[in-house]
Amino acid sequence: MDIPVWVEWGVLGTLVVLLAFDVWVIGRRPHEPSTRESTLGVIGYVALALLFGLGVLWLAGGRYAGEFYAGWLTEYSLSVDNLFVFLVIMSRFKVPRQFQQKVLLIGIVLALVLRGIFIAAGAAAIERFIWVFFLFGGFLLYTAWNLAFHHEEEEEFKENVLIRWSRRVLPISKDFGDGKLRTHQNGKRIWTPMVVVLIAIGTTDLLFAFDSIPAIFGLTREPFLIFTANVFALMGLRQLYFLLGGLLDRLVYLSIGLSFILAFIGVKLILEALHENSLPFVNGGHEIEWVPEVPIWLSLVVIIGTLAVTTVASLWKSGRAATQKELSSTAS
Repeated sequence: MDIPVWVEWGVLGTLVVLLAFDVWVIGRRPHEPSTRESTLGVIGYVALALLFGLGVLWLAGGRYAGEFYAGWLTEYSLSVDNLFVFLVIMSRFKVPRQFQQKVLLIGIVLALVLRGIFIAAGAAAIERFIWVFFLFGGFLLYTAWNLAFHHEEEEEFKENVLIRWSRRVLPISKDFGDGKLRTHQNGKRIWTPMVVVLIAIGTTDLLFAFDSIPAIFGLTREPFLIFTANVFALMGLRQLYFLLGGLLDRLVYLSIGLSFILAFIGVKLILEALHENSLPFVNGGHEIEWVPEVPIWLSLVVIIGTLAVTTVASLWKSGRAATQKELSSTAS
C-alpha cells in the first residue's frame, strides 16, 4: 500500500491526541455519560472511521479501502460482543456507575497496547512464514465453534489465577473510595478494588486480542490498516457501552453471527495459505494455484449481510419474547 509516511504519522498522531483528550476529560470529571453525550461520541467515531476509509480510497485505491472497512466492521462487531464480558465484570465487582467510564478507558488503552504488540509480531511472522495463516485459520474455526455452541457457558465471569493472587497478596479496601487505585485507611495506604477490576479487564483484553488479530489478518496484511481499524473500533467502545445499555441483552443472535464471520475468515485464511503454500509436505512445497481467492468485496458483503441479518433477527426475537411475556402477565 503506497501511502506517504507523513500521512501515516499524521493519522496516528491525531488518534493519540483524541485518546489523550478522552483521558484528560475523564481524569478531571469522572461521571456517567448522558445518552446525548454517548450518542454524539459513537456517531463521531463512526464518522471518523468512514472518513478515514474514504481517505484510504483516495490515496491507495478501492482494494485497500475495502480491506479497512471490512477489518473495522469485524473488529467493531467483536468489540460489541466483548461488551457483554465488560458488563459482567462491572457487575461482578460492583463498580459504581461514575467510575465505569474510567475503567473502560483504561481497558481500551491496554487493549490498544496489546494489539499493537500482536500486530507487529503477526506481521513479522506472516512476512517470513505464510504457513502461519494455517494456524490463524484453524484458531478462528475453533473460536467460531466455541462462540456458536459454548457462548452461554462462558458468559459467567470466572476469576483467573492473577486475580485470585492479587486478592490474597494485596491489602485491598472494601469500597472504591474516589475511584483511584490507592486510598488511605487507618493511616496506611492500601489498594482499592479498582486494581482487581483493572487486572480483570487487562487479562480479558489479552484474550480478546487472540481472537481479533488473526481475524483482521484474514482481511488485510497491511499493519497500518490493521492498527487503525482496531483503534477506530475501540475508541468509541466506551460511549457505546453506556448507549446500548439493555440493548445488549436483546442481541441474542450476535454470537452466532460473529461465529459465522470468524469461520468465513478462517476458511479464507486457509485458502490463502494453500494458494501461497510453501510447506514441503503439502503439494510438494508448491503453490496450489487452483485454490480460489476470496475477493475483498465478497468479504464485505458477507460481513455486512451477516451483521444485518443477525441484528434484525435478534431484535425480532427479543421483541416477540417481550410481547409474549407482556400478554401472559396481562392474562394472569
